[in-house]
Formats: sequence, structure tokens, C-alpha cells
Amino acid sequence: MKLKTTTTRRISALCAGGVLAGAVTATIAAPAASAAVDCSPGGVAGTVNSVTGSANAYLARHPGANQAVMAAYGQPQPVAASALRAYFTAHPNEYYDLRGILAPIGDTQQQCNVAVLPPALASAYAEFMAG
Repeated sequence: MKLKTTTTRRISALCAGGVLAGAVTATIAAPAASAAVDCSPGGVAGTVNSVTGSANAYLARHPGANQAVMAAYGQPQPVAASALRAYFTAHPNEYYDLRGILAPIGDTQQQCNVAVLPPALASAYAEFMAG
């Protein structure tokens, strides 16, 4: 599946250092609504598009998070991770908000046994969600 370049950059940058932001505080367990995931190609694409749109909308409403994510995009992974860790340490609610927004990608990958993200982005996503 092909994502817009800007969207891919945002999600990639967000995910790249996110695991370190997760170390900020313990993960808050939220009740999981176990809705059935649509594993058809259209369902998977719809999930990715929906998550991408939601992440972009969230970042548009949170200029500090958007700036941190976009600045991290062009940096080497350790520098990006450190910068994002610093930002999300100071803004843990934004971290948890974004984790919630991105969660359907993981649900889809796990329940449908598919990879919906390119390998480098999938790795960054896994790090962000691990926190």
C-alpha cells in the first residue's frame, strides 16, 4: 500500500523514536474494544488510510507534536529518538493519544497476519508501540 510522502514521513518520524518516549511512564492499560478486523485488501487499506488521516489530523491540532515529529524525520535515528523522547517526556498525554490512534495498524497486522508498513517503518512503529 502506498502512503503519501508527507504522511509516511510523519508516521516514520513519529515511530522512529517513540519507543524511547514510551519509557517515560508505564503504559496505561485502556480497555480494548475487540472489534473484528476486516482483513480484506480493502479493509486493510481502509484501516491504514483511516489511521493515517487520524494521525495527520491529530498532529495538525498539536503543533508542538507535529514540529517534533517533522524535525525528527531528517535526523539520524539516535538523534530523532532522543528528540522525540524529550518531547513526549514533557507531553505524555500526546504520546498516549498517538499510541491509541496508531493501534489499529498493529491490530490489523496481528489479526490479519499481514505487513501493512514497509520494513523500516514497521520497525519504527513496533518500537513506538512497545513503550
